[in-house]
Amino acid sequence: MISATNSLARILCCSLFLLQATSAFQTSSPFQNTKFHQRIVRSGSATHAEDFIAKNFPTCYNILSKNNDVMKKMNKAEKGFTIFAPNESAFKALGDKKSAQLKDVRNEELVEKIAAYHCIAEPVTADKLFNSGGVVTLGGEVPAERSVSGGLFGVGGKEDGGIKLNGSKVVNSSEFVDDEKTCIVHEMDDLISPTILWRYADQLRIPGSS
Repeated sequence: MISATNSLARILCCSLFLLQATSAFQTSSPFQNTKFHQRIVRSGSATHAEDFIAKNFPTCYNILSKNNDVMKKMNKAEKGFTIFAPNESAFKALGDKKSAQLKDVRNEELVEKIAAYHCIAEPVTADKLFNSGGVVTLGGEVPAERSVSGGLFGVGGKEDGGIKLNGSKVVNSSEFVDDEKTCIVHEMDDLISPTILWRYADQLRIPGSS
């Protein structure tokens, strides 16, 4: 009887161990606990994506429209494009000085450069962003990292399923899909262009630019 009891105990312990080991290696979608919404819209992708940006991100749309080269590349992109669209709160957070600089004619080149950093001439989904270490935009490279919540002074926090590009977090992602193209709009809570660009505000040219 004692022997049978011991055997049963061993079986239960082994079963529990195997169950724990199996659960440790289960895979799940990186966005299972994501804090932002994703949606896919079947539509005339490029046109509807542009209308969506104009309606929901008017300041961003205004900046993008000032870079003709970027707009042409977006329209000619065979597979679609990606726009990282800072929301209106992001632009308000810039403050009066930077907001005024975006409207200053002396800063046209700066605005064009900022626009370029928010565009990629191919579709890049949220999943691809999540698993990347960065992206190459029409303006240059932008680092990407998984966002972390909790902890103290950056220590002890845990990944929360979100993504940050140059410190700016993805809030929502919308995909506009038709039979030929996929156009993606990632709503951002800040600009993703390098902050160093602001050093060249109120100058006629950015040093080293062509």
